[in-house]
Amino acid sequence: MKLETAAQQLSSLGNPIRLKLFRALVRAGDDGVPCGTLQDKLGIAASTLSHHIKHLMDAGLIRQERQGTTLFCHANYPSMQALVGYLVDECCLDQKCKTDEAAA
Repeated sequence: MKLETAAQQLSSLGNPIRLKLFRALVRAGDDGVPCGTLQDKLGIAASTLSHHIKHLMDAGLIRQERQGTTLFCHANYPSMQALVGYLVDECCLDQKCKTDEAAA
């Protein structure tokens, strides 16, 4: 993962509403959540929800899919896993972790 991609994703998740939205989608699993349900769950206006969804989509963290007349949002799990991996892949690479010492 590129530094710029990680920075964009972390910036997008740095907003409390977007973080709450993303966590709701992660909890929902592969089925996703209808936008109307997200709006009710977050207690925000449709236009505000749309704004936050766009940020997360631009960062590649979520995707939308239309099923009939309902628009569903889904977490992009591979993107989320890549971001988490980027954050921890080099953990303690330059120095032994304190948690490693405690386990020994």
